[in-house]
Amino acid sequence: MYDRILVPTDGSQQADRAFEQALDLAETYDAEIHLLYVVDVSALAAEFDAVTVIDQLEEAGSKITDRLRERAAEAGVERVETAVVEGVPHRTILDYADENDADLVVMGTHGRTGIDRYLLGSVTEKVVRLSDAPVLTVRGGEEETEGAET
Repeated sequence: MYDRILVPTDGSQQADRAFEQALDLAETYDAEIHLLYVVDVSALAAEFDAVTVIDQLEEAGSKITDRLRERAAEAGVERVETAVVEGVPHRTILDYADENDADLVVMGTHGRTGIDRYLLGSVTEKVVRLSDAPVLTVRGGEEETEGAET
């Protein structure tokens, strides 16, 4: 059913919960996991040394995807691809899914509700609305979303 599962990650608890779901699916369907970390260049202001910040974010992304690759190997999932890419998160995720023929995208949510969700936007929501591939969203635990409703 699933041959290639894309897991965008930012290193958060919600992304880790989504990774665990993707890992289970990869084991079940003998699927390949693609771990993607997007360096959000749209959020960087031009007033400071953006190159240094991008380098640091890329290094952080590599550490996160390497850590998840190791966890996958420990679980017996050997077919893992990693990528750290600069771009606008939702667009980069959608492009990566298309370019790599992802059968499923598994993403965490940050539990925002109400006005926060509308003002800040949601990468996950944009991917859900625009993706050609099915998207499985994994909500954070109760302790992570307490206080999200104000």
